[in-house]
Parts: sequence; C-alpha cells; structure tokens
Amino acid sequence: MDLRALRCFVAVAEEGHFGRAAARLHLAQPPLSRRIRELEADLGCRLFDRIPTGARLTPAGEVLLAEARDLLERAERARERVRGAESERVLVLGTVAGAGLDVGAAALAALRRERPGLRVRLREAPITDPSAGLREGRVDLALTRLPFDTSGLTVRLLGEEPLVAVLSADDPLAGRPRLHVAELAGRPRFRLPPGTDARWRAYWLGAPDDVPGPVVSSPEECLHAVLWEGTVGLLPAGAARRHARPGIAFVPVDGHAPSRIVTARRATAPDPRAEALAQALAAAFAGRPPAPLAR
Repeated sequence: MDLRALRCFVAVAEEGHFGRAAARLHLAQPPLSRRIRELEADLGCRLFDRIPTGARLTPAGEVLLAEARDLLERAERARERVRGAESERVLVLGTVAGAGLDVGAAALAALRRERPGLRVRLREAPITDPSAGLREGRVDLALTRLPFDTSGLTVRLLGEEPLVAVLSADDPLAGRPRLHVAELAGRPRFRLPPGTDARWRAYWLGAPDDVPGPVVSSPEECLHAVLWEGTVGLLPAGAARRHARPGIAFVPVDGHAPSRIVTARRATAPDPRAEALAQALAAAFAGRPPAPLAR
C-alpha cells in the first residue's frame, strides 16, 4: 500500500464523497477513483459502498481507516524527526470536534509575531479521543472540549460554544427556531463507542445510556446516521456551518450545557513552546492583543 493511495482513501472516508475528497486533495476525480480501485484490488476487498449522496465505508473500509490514519501519522512523524535534526522541532497541535477553528488564524498570526521560527502542525483527532492525541504523546498541545478525564493534564478554559440538534430535514422539529433537549427524549441517538471517555460519551449523548442508536466515530458517520437511519444527536453549533448539506437540519438546543473549549497539555512535561501557543490561543479567544509571550 502506498502512502498516496492511503491519503486518497482517508480523504474519501472523511468527506464521504469522491468529489469533495478530490477537491480537498487538489486532484481530478478520475485519478482519485482509480487509486481507490487499485487499493481495493491490492487488498482484495471493497472499501466503499457507492450511495446516492457519495460513498460509505464497508466494514473492511472501517478497519482500514484506523490503520491508514496510524500509518500516515507515523510517516509524518518520521519526516518531522528527520527534518528536526537540522531545524527546530515542529509543535503539534491536536484538535477534536472542530474546537477553536474560528480563532486559529488569529492565534497563529500572534504566535508568528512572537516566535517567527516556531512551526505548528495541526492534527485532527477522531471524535472518540477528547485528548486529541495528548494521552498517547502524538501532540504537544490539545485544543479540545470538556468534559473528559483531565487527570495529569493542565487545562485552560478558552470559551464556550452552544450545541445544536442534528435532525433529518423532514423531521417535525427541523423547522423550529429552537428546541429543548427534552424534546428529543425517546428518540434513537447516534452514540460514541463503548470504551470512549465516560464523561465525554455521556455529554454528547445527552440521554440515558440505554437509548438505542448506531455507534459512530466521525462527524460524517453522525450525519449518515441522521440521514439514513433517522437518528438525532447533538453537535457543536459550528457544525451547522462546517457540515451543512441537503437533507440535514441543525436546530439550536436549550437545556444542555454549552461545550467548553479548552487547551490541555501534560502537567508533568511543561514545554515553553506549547505554553506560548496556549497563550496565543487564549488571547485570540478573548479577542484582545496578546501579551508578550515568555521565551
């Protein structure tokens, strides 16, 4: 399996659509489709089911997605280690569930003014990992959301984001300007897998643990569950912009605590560069010019 083919596969899996994946990779769609077919031929199995709205992972594809992400991450880390032998190490910022995307540009501009030589790489973690890779040592700083187990971490609150209910566009509640979370009681919900951090899993479920519904591990799978299986669920309000598409409605929710956006780093391994980035992010969230960053 070549890394280019794996990057194509991951893009299609995350976008749920060949056209959007091709645009993301700056490729024409035919070469992208050809690479996926070659990968399927090499593995001897089908990785996607073609559906009216795009592409959906087969069970084999779901297995490969976790492995492909790990292989690509290892390859990128290997590149960074080699490059780091002759230049300053890249600071890796982990994010999850779209936390802090709106202030990223302002935070990076502030950081570059104070530390022009510091390079930052973004790593998007699956929604099953609220530490955004921090626990496994994959990232230096996490830009994430509470609640989850923060033992052994230093956490800084940046701001809050309300939630929206995600519904099929033909749902009776979809036309409402707002709804109360209690109005979703008894409805099937998309659910995070067992073994996911218990506080995180309960917060995003927003319902008793025995409520029925499909298990998901990505925003795309959440939307597929709503569109194809008639489930409902909760997502950050920013999802209404990032994931808008036909057939899906996003309705502001009352009666559920807003999502708290935070930075987190390992308490036992302070890194001045990670702290500098955390300060830049805090200043960007506060909407004020950042104070000079400690060197």
